[in-house]
Amino acid sequence: MSDSDVEKNKAMAIIGYIVPILFFIPLVTDGKNSPFAKFHANQQLLLFICYIAIGIAINILFGIIRLYLIFSLGHLCSLGLFVLAIVWAISASRGEMKPLPVIGGIEIIK
Repeated sequence: MSDSDVEKNKAMAIIGYIVPILFFIPLVTDGKNSPFAKFHANQQLLLFICYIAIGIAINILFGIIRLYLIFSLGHLCSLGLFVLAIVWAISASRGEMKPLPVIGGIEIIK
């Protein structure tokens, strides 16, 4: 990965952290050939999958148990993922390629 690659694709690497559904933007633009943009698109996709999985799990548990504590736990988990997205957006803006904790080693986008 070259410094010019990082500088050219920083915006592409950050966009999916700000709006998780846009993780694919680097893959359909000039970033598709950039290891830096692909790495961050993969991390963004993993984060987006976690958002969805937590939402589904919380809704199922809330439907079964009907405890508002479960619903609040879901909000806390979503807030934690939001904080991770902000921290990793800052990391991408610095040109770093740090994987997310626990799930960051999973490679969906190659």
